[in-house]
Amino acid sequence: MDAETIGELLEDEYARSILAAISVESLSAEELAEECDASPPTVYRRLNRLQEHDLIDEEQIPSPDGHHYRRFSARLEQVTIELQDGSYAVSIERTETDAVDRFTKLYEGLR
Repeated sequence: MDAETIGELLEDEYARSILAAISVESLSAEELAEECDASPPTVYRRLNRLQEHDLIDEEQIPSPDGHHYRRFSARLEQVTIELQDGSYAVSIERTETDAVDRFTKLYEGLR
């Protein structure tokens, strides 16, 4: 991802609000709409864009009533933009996604 792309993404107030909210706890799109004072379509558009750049994780949660829903959590930890020799270099640190950790979270959510 280049400096312009990450800048445009993080310049968006809703994207920043979503990332901030899901850096604390995983939330559903409906919870994010309420938390960020945004319409569900706005939230879904931002979630899609954040997913395109691998900045969030999505987890499918089974519900006892047979309906499933998704919860989102932030993978973004740090963005560094360096200016060297007339050009910008962007580095993004993300949390690691581990299949065992995801399964453990899923199992704990079922109890």
